[in-house]
Amino acid sequence: MDNDQIIEQLGQDIFAYVMSGSRAETEIARRIKPEELSDRFLDYQLLLDLHFILRPEVVDFIKELPQRLRSIKTSTKIKTKVNHGGIEGRINWGSTIKHRYSQNPADRSIFVCDNKTVNYNIPENIVLKHLIAVIHQCLQNSEEYLKNDYTWNEESWKGEDQLIDELERIVERNVHIDRIQPPESYEPTEQMLVSAESSRQPLYFEAAELVKRRRRIQEGDPDEIEDLLRKTAITPDDESTLFELYVLFRFISILDEDLRSDSVTLETIGPDKNEIARFDGNPEMVLYHNKSAKDRDISFDVDESFEELDGLSRSDRVQKVAKEFTDSYFEEGYQNYTGRPDIIILEMCNKERNEYEYLITEVKNTTSKSTIKRGIKETLEYLAFLQVKDPDTGSKEYVHENTEDDIFGSKCKGLLVIRDLGKETKGFDDQSDEMKVLQASELEGNLEKMIREAFSSFS
Repeated sequence: MDNDQIIEQLGQDIFAYVMSGSRAETEIARRIKPEELSDRFLDYQLLLDLHFILRPEVVDFIKELPQRLRSIKTSTKIKTKVNHGGIEGRINWGSTIKHRYSQNPADRSIFVCDNKTVNYNIPENIVLKHLIAVIHQCLQNSEEYLKNDYTWNEESWKGEDQLIDELERIVERNVHIDRIQPPESYEPTEQMLVSAESSRQPLYFEAAELVKRRRRIQEGDPDEIEDLLRKTAITPDDESTLFELYVLFRFISILDEDLRSDSVTLETIGPDKNEIARFDGNPEMVLYHNKSAKDRDISFDVDESFEELDGLSRSDRVQKVAKEFTDSYFEEGYQNYTGRPDIIILEMCNKERNEYEYLITEVKNTTSKSTIKRGIKETLEYLAFLQVKDPDTGSKEYVHENTEDDIFGSKCKGLLVIRDLGKETKGFDDQSDEMKVLQASELEGNLEKMIREAFSSFS
């Protein structure tokens, strides 16, 4: 599979969004069901806010706002007041003379004065202030992502224009915005939006359009959400991350559509979040994306302090099985490599029996034999050194204890996913029990089979 095919498949599978990378022109939300998203995503509102403020129209609106605010629209009110012995405002001599003759012609201390007041609280300005408040709040909600130096961030809010700081200055110190009263909870009304849309000033009719667009997004309008994601989707800059996400979302798609009918809860991918998806039911299934999976206290620490098995330490056993597997898969020799790249962990829990089983997946964006050999060894290391914290004792224990049984055991299976090699290798069913290797084009069908086989004891 080439990158275009991977992006296309990723677009069909995607249920969460990666925050580092640059904007993608490819549509990535073809099969998202907007009416279901709020129930599936824990950070649904955050996702909407982040993608809304990434719209080019929103960025451009804030970029042009300081200049446009210089010609903000106001209305003028004239209040007439009768003054005795003083003058406030501009004397209206016609009204003054009439008032004097009607009351007391000899009293020259009477003056009728007109006081002109500038009114900022017109419908168009209520719409404008509401939009500015919404964008400002969206920026605050998305702060954890906007504070990082992502490419897409530099292209929008943290570029040379420093729009975040500019908007802060407008909200806190702009005299025109300060004089507009804060909108009520029910404002702007439909009539206010109509007034703003009818304005000849771009400041107002663009503000009205953005307010209405955001309302449609909040209401889950399918066309609006599709357009939102098409214009603001973020994909990784590097092929390795893209390929890893492709495999991750293939897991989510297969579990959600083919293997589980229970509800699923999805997390936004973030630097401190390891749990990506949780599929309810018994057995419960949880998908992690990280080498450590802190949410479940899963680790792969190499510890050689345990007793040897059949004269071989765990590391020796890994080397031995990795060599045998590699020789079988490539019909060639084996070299010793080590590494700790990120992995995908699928955990299944039988709550009734308090039993756990795992499928550990390593992803290598490569067709290099040496890198694939290293991936085989790393995958076997994960199987051999998988440790989980005991909830009762708090201590970490190997999933496969050092007994007469194979250290790779039956409670954990391994999978290595690689790019297409362009040649035939040993088929899925002919590979060993410890682990499997799948090329990208072999995932369809075989990944579901791998998941079913890995957790066959729970069926």
